[in-house]
Amino acid sequence: MTFSALDSALTGPFYADPVVAAIFDDRARLARFLRIEAALAEAQGHDDAAKAMRGIDPASFDLAAIGRGTADQAVASIPFLTALRRQLPEGLGALVHKGATSQDLIDTEAALAAKEADAVLAANWAKALTGLAALARAHRDVVMMGRTYNKHAATITFGFKAAMWGIGLAEALEAAPAPTYRATLGGAVGTLAAMGKSAPIVAKRFAEILGLDASAFPIQVSRAPYVACGLRHAMAMGAAAKIATDILFLQADEIGEVAEPAIPGRGGSSAMPHKRNPVGCAAILATHMAAGGHAATLIQSMASAQERPAGAWQAEWLAFGSLIGLASGAARELAAIAAGLTVDAARMKENLARTPDIAVDRPDAARWVEQAIARVEDIATKLIPGK
Repeated sequence: MTFSALDSALTGPFYADPVVAAIFDDRARLARFLRIEAALAEAQGHDDAAKAMRGIDPASFDLAAIGRGTADQAVASIPFLTALRRQLPEGLGALVHKGATSQDLIDTEAALAAKEADAVLAANWAKALTGLAALARAHRDVVMMGRTYNKHAATITFGFKAAMWGIGLAEALEAAPAPTYRATLGGAVGTLAAMGKSAPIVAKRFAEILGLDASAFPIQVSRAPYVACGLRHAMAMGAAAKIATDILFLQADEIGEVAEPAIPGRGGSSAMPHKRNPVGCAAILATHMAAGGHAATLIQSMASAQERPAGAWQAEWLAFGSLIGLASGAARELAAIAAGLTVDAARMKENLARTPDIAVDRPDAARWVEQAIARVEDIATKLIPGK
């Protein structure tokens, strides 16, 4: 049974990209736990323990037992580490998690998951931007009615509208806080006292092995990297939701100027066979509506008491992965819509005739399109490292 529609096998595929969902699967999380503990052992020079941990199959762990242990301990790390030590050869168990604390494991795992998932999201946001730029270029001079308060206002071109959609998404992605994927290693109260003078060297090596950023300080109480990651996704979903809102209006039968890509078997109605529902827009708007609450939870959790809070930290777990999952669905759907949106120029012309006293100012709208396309395509390129 699942409480969250996002995690349900029945409804989850509507909200989240399955590739990203797999990254947050429980077995994938255990694999990252093993990777982290092996990296810590290696950073401390315990090569035998590191090698042994890397040879353990994540499928060998009893998920239900670890879950019961989490209910008793408030963290999954404690029952996981207990189960891990049982699988290691005699004498190596004492070298596991040495000098670290539960938060080091939990927070570092979140950073690894976010880094992997963000690569998938970046690719889809880049596809969406590229698709919007192509729409803008193809329809640069197609005149349509510009609307304010959903009423006829003044003419624009569809190329201009698509370009502004792209600029909105590009600015959201660029203006959002840059992601930081940081390895957390602080020990009991964030001082790494148990590692003695070797602590700075171990912490740096630990991050290098995992391919994560190293902090200059063994900080645990700053939640800024996790909030920044969440806000980045929330902002991108907001920009996507603006586009979906416009498309929903423009695709209404009474307007009929655009339509989502026609895909066999998609968008059907159980009661009205003649309908083709805008499933992509529905998914984008649903993810956006849910995102605000999760973003607020991350911000509220920044008020964490002392060196480790009770409750605030655990509340992050409800919000952090959910925001990434929701954003993955929005990015996937927007990329598909941008690549295949149907544009009806003839219908746009018909709708213009409903307000005959409005002048057609094609050049005023079209002149902005090329420079906007250049900006959108530039951001799309920057989203994919090495491209």
